[in-house]
Amino acid sequence: MKIVIAPGAYKIGGPATYTRLLVEYLPLKNIEAEILSFDQVKEFPKIIRHFIFFVKMFIKLLSSDLVLAQDPVSVGLPSLVAAKILRKKMIIRFVGDYAWEQSAQRFGVKDSIDVFQNNKYSFKIEFLRWIQVFVLNHVDKIITPSIYFGELAKKLVNNKDKVIAIYNGIDTSLPVLGHEEARKKLGLNSEEIILFSAGRLVSWKGFELLIDLLPDLLKQNNRYRLMIVGDGPDMSKLRQKVMDLKLEGKVYLVGYLDREDLLVNLQAADIFVLNTGFESFSFQVVEAMYYNIPVITTNVCSLPEVIANNKEGILVDYNNKEQIRKAIEKFLVDTSFRQEIIKNAKKKSAYFSIKKTLDNLFEVLKNL
Repeated sequence: MKIVIAPGAYKIGGPATYTRLLVEYLPLKNIEAEILSFDQVKEFPKIIRHFIFFVKMFIKLLSSDLVLAQDPVSVGLPSLVAAKILRKKMIIRFVGDYAWEQSAQRFGVKDSIDVFQNNKYSFKIEFLRWIQVFVLNHVDKIITPSIYFGELAKKLVNNKDKVIAIYNGIDTSLPVLGHEEARKKLGLNSEEIILFSAGRLVSWKGFELLIDLLPDLLKQNNRYRLMIVGDGPDMSKLRQKVMDLKLEGKVYLVGYLDREDLLVNLQAADIFVLNTGFESFSFQVVEAMYYNIPVITTNVCSLPEVIANNKEGILVDYNNKEQIRKAIEKFLVDTSFRQEIIKNAKKKSAYFSIKKTLDNLFEVLKNL
């Protein structure tokens, strides 16, 4: 079997991580995977780039069995047209509401993804929503990374039976360095208390609040440091905030790291904090659980499916500075609680393995 995987981006974010893992591991199932990323056409003007992507997809599908697209609009619509012309099968990974993401990034919408589902907006936003619904209704299968997004997808399609939830899996082939060895490798001060966060630098990831929180923490203990790994449109805004608060040398905006370097930095951390208002599936949360880093994250979207509050981590409200501060202090003060969380989280992380993801995905591909 040969498939074309079409991510919106092949450098940063969860879909990129998912794509790389599939390309590496699908051959174990005798499936050849080829990548066609929207990154390859972004240099062209709008509309033209989508047409060029359609042509590229059409050519690749001539010698392939099906396409697995990672978003329903940028890559989804041109892929669907190519697949329908060639009578090839198509799967969509529905990992978030594309119309909502674009409305938050480009059109200033502040509503959460849940509130967004029930409201009407400008013509441009509703047009994106219409494209998304059209594509979802015309593909052969919809894969979601969580039960939460499975339920969301079912509200948008006529045939609910074609929606299936398959959790993403993490690759555990890289060695566990341990906290001290990771710090030594990075040349970090062993006395620093490192709060680690990672993700695409967009507004709903809540990195601004983490930076705002640091001065309060520094008043209690000058050893606190904040490390943020990732790239995105908000990088310049976050850099400016660091300068405005005079936190140079206290906040590290690391930028993009390849997976191996990211995991070394993660293992050097004391606590992983993900203050997000939206999450389809967080590879970094599960990786932190696997690498024995206690997790503080938000009680939104699929995250409660990954972490039970006060069992495998601490769940807080999005952008709630006080709750995050108290959770950080609890992990640092209550050693027995911290160790219990780490033990439970490590055990839970085994549920999210790349093998399980591949086995479930292979069944979908085989049936199609």
